[in-house]
Amino acid sequence: MGTQLSSIITAKEISVEDLRSKKLAIDSFNLLYQFLSTIRQRDGTPLKDSYGNITSHLSGLFFRTTKLMKEGIKLAFVFDGKAPELKREERERRKELKEEAMRKYESAVEQEDVEMMRKYAKRTAVLTTEMIDESKELITALGLPIVQAASEGEAQAAYMVKKGDFYGIVSQDTDGLLFGSTKIIKNLSITGKRKKPGTSVYYTVNPEIITLSEVLNTLSIDNDQLIVIGMLCGTDFNIGGIKGIGPKKALDLVKKHGKDFDSLFEEAKWDDFFDYSWKDVFKLFKEMPVKEDYEIKWGLIDKGKVIEILHERHEFSKERIENSIDEIVKNQKQKGLGEWF
Repeated sequence: MGTQLSSIITAKEISVEDLRSKKLAIDSFNLLYQFLSTIRQRDGTPLKDSYGNITSHLSGLFFRTTKLMKEGIKLAFVFDGKAPELKREERERRKELKEEAMRKYESAVEQEDVEMMRKYAKRTAVLTTEMIDESKELITALGLPIVQAASEGEAQAAYMVKKGDFYGIVSQDTDGLLFGSTKIIKNLSITGKRKKPGTSVYYTVNPEIITLSEVLNTLSIDNDQLIVIGMLCGTDFNIGGIKGIGPKKALDLVKKHGKDFDSLFEEAKWDDFFDYSWKDVFKLFKEMPVKEDYEIKWGLIDKGKVIEILHERHEFSKERIENSIDEIVKNQKQKGLGEWF
């Protein structure tokens, strides 16, 4: 779901070139779900090989990643670990939404309503263990590092950014700000095009950067207060937030109460909406478990392995695969590991 704070957070447009040579930590689940939801056929059906295996995530992962690698961006992928107990309700909510979308999709199929088929099919995306494992296999074959988070991937990525090992997090969500990431990169795509939901119309999008210090300075708050604003609006750990409170009203409450969060949540009537303390959610953002001994190491592309995964297993065009990676492999061989990394 992510925290919805866009109405009070200012993002700055940048170009892909602005990120050249930068190390970026990708919120992998966020990215893979994005591919599963958007890379589909006209009727909403995901891409599949002749064996019936879904390949939308692999297609998006390979072609977008190699394009960004050609731009000189150094990517690392962070995967979620064990979800906090408070996120269980959100996971159940997502499951129910997918089941409802599937029922509506099946109804649209019966009515041969292609528009509705496409609309609801996108909402049924499920990221399986097999998909995750094969995505990791492909990422490793591309010579890119993987970090397995102790818990939430965005918390792990934020920790690595705060340590100075990475420039920012790549994610469509702003939760990373609540975990303290200094920068969030959104809309990181080479094409600069995105389909308008529910239509076949495309519009131009550019990468955006959100800088935590600028957000806090603009709003005249600190990071703890930003966490509280997120909680009032709703997070994955307190779904829906407080009814009737959006980002702007939440900001007003924070300005009114300052750091007296007890009185703030009392006025907001937190206990009328949740059967656990606001402090439990706040603590998750402040003390989410992270892996401190992670290893970040880039390597050379294993072209043969990439071809095995995509072409031999899933029937991707061998020519397209080779065309996508040959330039990168050539540059890696010319520069050598020392200069490349």
